[in-house]
Amino acid sequence: MLAYNDIIKKRNKYLAPSFSVSYDKPLHIVRGRGQYLYDSNGKEYLDAVNNISHVGHCHPKVIEAANNQNKELNTNTRYLHDSVIDYAQNLTRTLPDELEICYFTNSGSESNDLALRIARLYNDSSESIVLSGAYHGHTSSLIDISPYKFLGPGGQGKPEFVHVIPMPDMYRGEHKLRDAKPEEYYIGLVNKTITKIEQKGKRLAFFIVEPIMGCGGQIIIPSTFMTEAFKIVKKAGGLCIVDEVQIGFGRVGSHFWAFEMSGVVPDIITLGKSIGNGHPLSVVITKNHIAEAFDNGMEYFNSFGGNPVSCEVGQAVLDIIKQEDLQKNSHETGTYLIDGFKDMQDKYNIIGDVRGAGLFIGIELIKNYEKMVPATNETELVVNQMKQKGVLISSDGPDHNVLKIKPPLVFNRNNADYLLESFEAVMSENDFKV
Repeated sequence: MLAYNDIIKKRNKYLAPSFSVSYDKPLHIVRGRGQYLYDSNGKEYLDAVNNISHVGHCHPKVIEAANNQNKELNTNTRYLHDSVIDYAQNLTRTLPDELEICYFTNSGSESNDLALRIARLYNDSSESIVLSGAYHGHTSSLIDISPYKFLGPGGQGKPEFVHVIPMPDMYRGEHKLRDAKPEEYYIGLVNKTITKIEQKGKRLAFFIVEPIMGCGGQIIIPSTFMTEAFKIVKKAGGLCIVDEVQIGFGRVGSHFWAFEMSGVVPDIITLGKSIGNGHPLSVVITKNHIAEAFDNGMEYFNSFGGNPVSCEVGQAVLDIIKQEDLQKNSHETGTYLIDGFKDMQDKYNIIGDVRGAGLFIGIELIKNYEKMVPATNETELVVNQMKQKGVLISSDGPDHNVLKIKPPLVFNRNNADYLLESFEAVMSENDFKV
């Protein structure tokens, strides 16, 4: 095994400089089990941020499923095979009946890119509505609809066909600057945007939304906004795309899918990350009439999407969630954590807001309640000091002042206690008290 400094030198030589690493002193992680990661010196870290390992790092049943199928066959969807059909059936059974047609892909970005193609073809339009702070993937088409990127460092702004609505952030949202009722304000902007598109003689292609925004700062989209926005968009003929790449598969606890919290039914849903527990697997699921419209003579083929190994891995993840009652654990442990963080708000004035659902939690740190000044530097300090205590969390949000907590769903009550104890210690040591 290479020495720490040698790894950094080789990384700097062979990997592109735009790759980033976490923490002020990067970790050399060599092993993972369940909700724990281990570095090259054998130090154990409680992993409270790697949501891709949905059912825990290196879950033996996931490893077994991949290994067993690898021994038999791994090919593509040009051949008949039980695994892709069975998995598609079992996956769609967790969704509303209308969502029944699957396109298999290999990453959340690839799924969102395909969702855009489908929606644009369906409506013969590229006009789209997105939320500020949104991030939907790393392809060129997705950077175009991701304000988190195109308005950030290195970004070149939005294309003319992309229309940005301020995210309905109940804590620090734009409605507060306008002294307006949040529901009326944000829904009004959706209406105005569609009117603007139609006045130009164009048609809305789609509205894309994460029911809980990750890069936006763990922002829970209010159910009233979701339901009303969907009604308005559908009335205008646009499709509603829900990006569940970060938040699906029981993570929100109360529901299997985050969009269910609002009672809406999307036209298209995109899945990724946690779907394969680290295996490259993702899916676009849509309604039959939309899939028929996309079948315009151009074949959809994906060399690896829907291969037997990926589908067996995906099925294993579904089985584990059910067998180990991980959605219930996410609800109970997440509620316990959120309550614990809220209890600290009165003690530590830097904690501006605590929000989340299940094991998808954000803690927004601010320096001035009146002016709502983001505590960006302090947030980075907390992240690194938590690492020193053996707990891995991260930061996000447009101002990078939101601590994000999204661990594997095997994260338990004892883990939650240790996380809360470590967090309170950091708050106290930095004298963040009121």
